[in-house]
Amino acid sequence: MSLLVVGLSHRSAPVSVLERAALSADAQVKLLQDTLAAEPAAEAAVLATCNRIELYADVDKFHAGVAELSLLLAQHSGVGLEELTPYLYVHYEDRAVHHLFSVACGLDSMVVGEGQILGQIKDALATAQELHTAGRLLNDLFQQALRVGKRAHSETGIDRAGQSLVTFGLEQLSAGAAVEAWAKGRKALVIGAGSMSSLAAATLARAGVGEIVIANRTFERAERLARILTDSEDTDVSARAVPMESVPVELTRADIAVSCTGATGLVLTAEAVAAAVEGRTGLSVSGAESALTPAPAARTAQPGAPLAPAGVGAEEGCPLDLPGVQSTAGFSVLGEAAVAGMAAAELEQHAAWVDKGDAAGRAQRPAAAGTATVHEAGVSTLLDPERDADAIAALVSAVATAGRIPERRRPEPVAEAPRPAPVLALLDLAMPRDIDAAVHRLLGVRLVDIESLAEASADAPMAADVDQVRRIVSDEVAAFGAAQRAAHITPTVVALRAMAADVVANEIARLDGRLPGLDDKQRGEITQAVRRVVDKLLHAPTVRVKQLAAEPGGAGYADALRTLFDLDPETVASVSRADDEPKNENENARNRGRS
Repeated sequence: MSLLVVGLSHRSAPVSVLERAALSADAQVKLLQDTLAAEPAAEAAVLATCNRIELYADVDKFHAGVAELSLLLAQHSGVGLEELTPYLYVHYEDRAVHHLFSVACGLDSMVVGEGQILGQIKDALATAQELHTAGRLLNDLFQQALRVGKRAHSETGIDRAGQSLVTFGLEQLSAGAAVEAWAKGRKALVIGAGSMSSLAAATLARAGVGEIVIANRTFERAERLARILTDSEDTDVSARAVPMESVPVELTRADIAVSCTGATGLVLTAEAVAAAVEGRTGLSVSGAESALTPAPAARTAQPGAPLAPAGVGAEEGCPLDLPGVQSTAGFSVLGEAAVAGMAAAELEQHAAWVDKGDAAGRAQRPAAAGTATVHEAGVSTLLDPERDADAIAALVSAVATAGRIPERRRPEPVAEAPRPAPVLALLDLAMPRDIDAAVHRLLGVRLVDIESLAEASADAPMAADVDQVRRIVSDEVAAFGAAQRAAHITPTVVALRAMAADVVANEIARLDGRLPGLDDKQRGEITQAVRRVVDKLLHAPTVRVKQLAAEPGGAGYADALRTLFDLDPETVASVSRADDEPKNENENARNRGRS
């Protein structure tokens, strides 16, 4: 069997895909159960965080394992396999070990060096143990990953290279100011009472906020978190719990709001945030209408993107000079290429004229005699010389004026009015998102979400300690591989020694039959001598074979021992099972206690 991981993260997929692929707790359980039921997998564990979804498995076939794990991820995430595949990465054997150890050290996190991932790895292992999907390999792997992560944080300064996602998000909200100075005395609303929300509440309390309100669907959990914050000796923050129905009211009082729930839909819509700001300030949120109401297609097209042909409007009001121009077929006044050379003011006039046109008059129909096929900005259109004479003439006029076919160009930059200072700061740490992305366009609000955090962290400087952590990871990967290879041959060595003990016992029994007059002392001396001979003969080969098996490519030594000594494969397997069960039960109990 071999270790395989298939997954996607903020490094391989856009946030929009990660958001749609996010797995609920129930979906993770079903994914583990279905993975174990799949033919190639013998063990399975899922590591699902706000910016990664990874499925670990012990498989007996690489290609079949990749295909099966990819399909299972697609099925349980709800994202089609064809759409998901370009964003998936695959790690196998030592590369898979290296990947998880790097993740545990925070090297693969959105904020390099953050330590919260260790708790998430611990939770992933505990879940796999509870469902009995983690066997010897994944138990060893995840336990070692936790140890490597702790070693990296204790032996290096990786903590200085990054913080938790909460701290990084608050730094983005404070826009360069010290978080403590920015947050001091403010009122905060925390939506959710899970691990991330609890971390956010504790971080805000340490930063000096004056009040924290906890809202959660399970009111008892919100009360428990509020009580912990109030009773803490490290801070003097005032904390209270409210039901989720009170969020709109509390949002009008809050200066800072952090949301991280397991909801599959939006917790805060743009309308709700706009209403909260208006309720807080008493003023209408300027710019809210443009954020909440879709603009006409002609106004929202991206620069350089193709515009579909619009209907031909009446000649009246058209800013182009239509009459008195030679008639030449082949172009249309309505395509983007026909008007790209115009000034910005004329473009606005032309767009308004086109928008009033009759689209029905431009419906495509079978080509008649004398009809020309024209490609307008990538869209095939049929031009009838009789029907579209004015349109053709207008384009010719534009060409005659410019002296050439106008080229595409970006619109003139428009100076934006300065935005007012935000009165509400929002931090969305949920995946999928809790807060509507349209909030970014509301005046008086500053929103930082997973997507904006990913953009900000891409330019974050790397600490010098990262190189030291990478060396630790490499050393630990080599040690883990050696230990696994050595452990692989241990059952064979144990079976060999058991067989040797049986041979000694049989020979002593035969000696008793031939020499019945031996007393107990003589029989004991003979038995001890024979056992010493066998132990000395087996000692050097078994020690050496363990050393050789620990080296890369040493897996074949176990097969060689079984062949040379004609060991029963079932005996070896039974030794392996007996060795695994007590260890796994102890590890399960220990992890359940820690969780």
